[in-house]
Amino acid sequence: MFHFFSKKQFLRDLLEGFVDIHCHVLPGIDDGAKTITDSIELIKGLLDLGIKEIIPTPHVMQDFYPNTDESIGHSFETLLEALKGTSVPNIPINPAAEYMMDTHFEDLLDNENLFTLKGKYVLVEMSYFQPPINVETIIFNLKNRGYLPVLAHPERYSYYHDNKRKYKELKQQGCFFQLNLLSLSNHYGKRVRQTADYLMEENYIDFAATDTHHMTHIKKLSKIILKKNTAMRLSSIIKNTNQTFSVT
Repeated sequence: MFHFFSKKQFLRDLLEGFVDIHCHVLPGIDDGAKTITDSIELIKGLLDLGIKEIIPTPHVMQDFYPNTDESIGHSFETLLEALKGTSVPNIPINPAAEYMMDTHFEDLLDNENLFTLKGKYVLVEMSYFQPPINVETIIFNLKNRGYLPVLAHPERYSYYHDNKRKYKELKQQGCFFQLNLLSLSNHYGKRVRQTADYLMEENYIDFAATDTHHMTHIKKLSKIILKKNTAMRLSSIIKNTNQTFSVT
């Protein structure tokens, strides 16, 4: 059980029963798990952290990972078949996708052909180099079609670090924010951690996820120690994530 007044407050103490809505555990289709063996190892690692449900979110990125419903579905079925012969407990795994907001995504949106997290929630991301020129239009079109955009790891977009009003504008446009739990350490750098703290303090973060790609991420997550105020804010975010996305 998690104790807010204990000297050391480990992130993993908050993850018992967590629904991970953003991770890359499907084999062979993006920069996450390369093989079935990798996938099974990652799933076991997530289970050891206390996670009870997994929503794999392979990248859909036209120039690098042109995944489709078919490629994601095939990788998922391959994983399910492989899991039958292991000691991995029966855990809900419901694949979705992480969409780069590029011109290809706009085409998919026009056809309303999106692989959602649950219901109408759609996980989207931006380039780390520059935001889409028409990001506001994309979000408007998502909302106009009844989708609920969830922006992956907003704290990692360095071009917003010194332009924090953009975060407020995105929230006002109806964009949900998903924090990467590794951002609560210096894994991505000090500025990312500081921005994560800022977004939490402003109550801009709606959901959290591991964004696990490999076992190094699992090991680092297991060692993260939180400040008391961070732990209290994160507890509410995790609760909201579980309530919104759990299928059990």
